[in-house]
Amino acid sequence: MQSFAEALNHGVLVFDGAMGTELYRRHVFTNRSFDEICLSDPQLIRQIHADYCDAGADALTTNTFGANRASLAKFGLAEKLEEIVRTGARLAREAASAADRPVYVAGSIGPLPPQPREEAMLDEMIVEQARALMEGGADFILFETQPNRAAVERCALAMGRLPEVPFALSFVIADHNETASGESVARMMAPLPPGSRQPIAWGMNCGSGPDGLLGAVEQAVQLSRLPLIVQPNAGIPKEVEHRRIYLCSPEYLTSYARRYVELGATAVGGCCGTTPDHIRQVAQAIKPLTRARVAAVAAAPPAAQKPVAPLAERSQLGQRLAQRQWITTVELVPPRGYDLRSTVAKSKTLRERGVHAINIPDGPRASARISPLATAERILREADIEPILHFCCRDRNLIGMQADLLACAACGIRNLLFVTGDPPKLGDYPHATGVFDADSIGMAAVQRRLNRGLDLGGQTIDPPTYAVIGVGLDPTALDRRRELDRFRQKVEAGAEFAITQPVFDPNILLSFLDEAQTHGVPILAGVWPLASYRNALFMRNEVPGVIVPNAVMQRMASVESREGQLAVGVEIARETVARIRDRVAGIQVSAPFGRVETACAVIAS
Repeated sequence: MQSFAEALNHGVLVFDGAMGTELYRRHVFTNRSFDEICLSDPQLIRQIHADYCDAGADALTTNTFGANRASLAKFGLAEKLEEIVRTGARLAREAASAADRPVYVAGSIGPLPPQPREEAMLDEMIVEQARALMEGGADFILFETQPNRAAVERCALAMGRLPEVPFALSFVIADHNETASGESVARMMAPLPPGSRQPIAWGMNCGSGPDGLLGAVEQAVQLSRLPLIVQPNAGIPKEVEHRRIYLCSPEYLTSYARRYVELGATAVGGCCGTTPDHIRQVAQAIKPLTRARVAAVAAAPPAAQKPVAPLAERSQLGQRLAQRQWITTVELVPPRGYDLRSTVAKSKTLRERGVHAINIPDGPRASARISPLATAERILREADIEPILHFCCRDRNLIGMQADLLACAACGIRNLLFVTGDPPKLGDYPHATGVFDADSIGMAAVQRRLNRGLDLGGQTIDPPTYAVIGVGLDPTALDRRRELDRFRQKVEAGAEFAITQPVFDPNILLSFLDEAQTHGVPILAGVWPLASYRNALFMRNEVPGVIVPNAVMQRMASVESREGQLAVGVEIARETVARIRDRVAGIQVSAPFGRVETACAVIAS
């Protein structure tokens, strides 16, 4: 097994969650020494480690957070320090060794008690705990929840006495991206004083919750080239019927864990209030994404590349994009079975109505449908209208995706929209494995290579592919800065057009376009004519990345009949198109429940 430091530099790791929370859930109360339970109930500690390991954790943290001489003395346990610490490390090592994959052990050392002590005594307390942890089987030392810069420096100086022991320094950020004493992230991560040892990683843990650490992570990744470990707690507990309960769901923590990784964090996990359920969902979401880093798409030597064909020569859509002509497209979802006659017939109708292309989603909401590639090929061949094939990164590894991209070229499917894809848990097969060898940014870069006559392995493709590269956009994203930054990366990777999620508030889209259009890439707006009030409720509550304003909901609810609601939905969509027409390159109109006449009614505006 490679060292922990090597593992940090070759991917993203998932840490475990809280130990104290799990002990408390098992009726171990705070009047006991949690560290001593390593001796009195080792099976309990071993089981908690095993639960986190089964949840997908790559690093287990020992139950030794407060096992320093001063803290143990309060319970009359100071003389058992080495036994407690060694046993704590051994229990974690046993759980890690039982896994069928590499799992590391982080030897936990929490902050020392605040009372004044001589520096030599503080160093000795750190060293004896660290030494016992390593003897018990820890892979590295994790200094957790350090409260200030002085504590961080004390740990780094003390580790000078253990020159062979790797360690990470993790500190607490409270509000406003500062420690409780008002020290900034830059101050906490500033170069350490002479005589200090350098950590193998920086870390941030605990704090006010996942959202509270987001800004600090953005700063931290810019301040150091060392790996960054991020372990937020489950937020501030709320008092409910005299109980203090953490309301941070696994889904909520996972959404932030993904953002930490996208910003550049190298390891994510949980702190106070988090459980194996939190870590399980984090692991399911993060581990596939760790392979999606664009490093897998290495740049080829410039001399081996061929010139890319002009945009206008690659497809009819490319020609309209190049000439800045208005574009209308309609989205048709592939059927769940394999009978494509209805889909082809609808495509013919849309071509006759003047629609320029048919959008073919790829497993929307993680559903299992007929291959969108086969659907697109049938539409192109039998309906004589160009498809825009959505290409999802969720279901295939890089080899399979490259094979499908070459198949698109062989079938004459030239217009591709790369999307990362909804996680499997949103669909009918929540236990299916998401692959995510690359995200939409990485796949845009892969396709650009193929357009230059090179595959992923640097082998020549002759002739090159002629794809027009599209990507998705979410104007209603809660973190607009992140969405715009990802759009910038998509453009740099090769994106030549973009299509937005369905937008029901033109003001939000226009505001987003003010910033997104600076990249100079044509943007098509997603438009969804609501079929009914029930459809509006579904879009509002069930579809990720879609916001239906209250005003729209009220208009849909103001009509009782389904026919009347459909008419209102079309009217709202037409009003949206009128508001945005002079700001976008075209529209993608959805056909709710496959009703192409509804889409045509919107386009006719």
